[in-house]
Amino acid sequence: MDFTSIVEEKIKQAIRDGELNDLPGKGKPLPKDDMEHVPAELRNGYKILKNANMIPEEMQVKKEMVSLEELIAYCDDPEQKETYKRKLSEKQLRFQLMMEKRKMNQSGAYRRYSNQIGRRMGC
Repeated sequence: MDFTSIVEEKIKQAIRDGELNDLPGKGKPLPKDDMEHVPAELRNGYKILKNANMIPEEMQVKKEMVSLEELIAYCDDPEQKETYKRKLSEKQLRFQLMMEKRKMNQSGAYRRYSNQIGRRMGC
């Protein structure tokens, strides 16, 4: 007997015993999978990073870029706005260097999912 059939038998037994009758969310649709656009072979790694509250360095820099863009949009002080623009330029350069170093633009998965990643990050 393999592991799958053991699990299936345990689930069937729990259903027969009524142990699954009062579960929270019963009869409601499952929550939308926020990883549906990530290739299957990358999902487990991303979930591990997400559960550890860690994101790849390039995504952290991308988030910082988005924050700086928002600060620039709402800043009234010209000097402060120039400071934010300079920081944004530095972050953009750093991001491009990371992407080149990691050869991400040559990765088929990155090319395929870069737009979706950007939308998720608010870019």
